[in-house]
Amino acid sequence: MLQSNVRGTTNGYPLNIEVENAIIEESPVETELIKRLLPKIDYEVLKRAIQQISSHLPLPVLEELPERLSEDIDDETVLSLLHTVLMDVHVLEGHLVCPDSGRKFPIKQGIPNMILHEDEI
Repeated sequence: MLQSNVRGTTNGYPLNIEVENAIIEESPVETELIKRLLPKIDYEVLKRAIQQISSHLPLPVLEELPERLSEDIDDETVLSLLHTVLMDVHVLEGHLVCPDSGRKFPIKQGIPNMILHEDEI
C-alpha cells in the first residue's frame, strides 16, 4: 500500500481511492501466492480499499470476507475472493488522496503518479 510523503504530512497512510474508471480482469486463481502475500498486507486497509472501489465495480466481496484473517487460512472461497481483489481489480483512472493533506495523486491508464511538486519535497 502506498503512502503520501508530502512535506509536513504526519498521517499519509492509507491513501484514499477515488475511482473514475476501474475494471475486473479475471485471472487464474493462485491460492498459494495469496497465502504468501497475506502476512504482508494490512487487512483492515485492504477492506477499506475494497469498500472505496466497490461503489464503481460489482464487488460483493466485502460482505463475504471474514472480520479477521487467520494466519493458516485454507478457505478456498475466501482465498479466491482475495485473489480477485488483489490481482484482478484494476483502477484505470482516478486519484489516490492523502488523508492528511488532501493532496490528490492522479491515476492514469492504471499508473499512479506519486511524483511530488518541488514545494512538497
